[in-house]
Amino acid sequence: MTNTIQPILPDKVSSLAHEVLQLADEQELRLATAESCTGGLLAAILTDISGLSHVFERGFITYSDQAKCDMLDCNRKEIEHCGAVSREVAIAMAQGALKKSEADLVISITGFAGPAGTDDEEGLVHFGIGRSGAPPDHEEHHFGSLGRDGVRVAALEVALSMMKNALLK
Repeated sequence: MTNTIQPILPDKVSSLAHEVLQLADEQELRLATAESCTGGLLAAILTDISGLSHVFERGFITYSDQAKCDMLDCNRKEIEHCGAVSREVAIAMAQGALKKSEADLVISITGFAGPAGTDDEEGLVHFGIGRSGAPPDHEEHHFGSLGRDGVRVAALEVALSMMKNALLK
């Protein structure tokens, strides 16, 4: 039996999470996440900070294609056409999380943490961000072969940075 241990988070990730929560709190905004390859790590980080976790509204862990469809109203044909790890699906996940929650700002993460399949690029991660009253945005990152934990931690840093930037606009 293989034991897996959640990655130790760098101070930068913890600091970014605190900044995001502080900014959202100051603006009286609620946050939500829609996660696939990070498996709820971002939601866990955002609920870990005492005194600010009330800003977090909910998290969707949609690891399977079916979960993306059921929980976030992603279109099955779009997933089949574009792939679950794509710009289109990341944006659809963010829009679905915004629609299915009471949050004002949401982030979605979908990617190949590794090891990747034959036709998949290990370390490819797509991020979608949605905010009430604003068009969705997207970022694509190629982290490479950092291993599962390395890709997931890198994805957390990007997601938190995107949220911070959206809150500073």
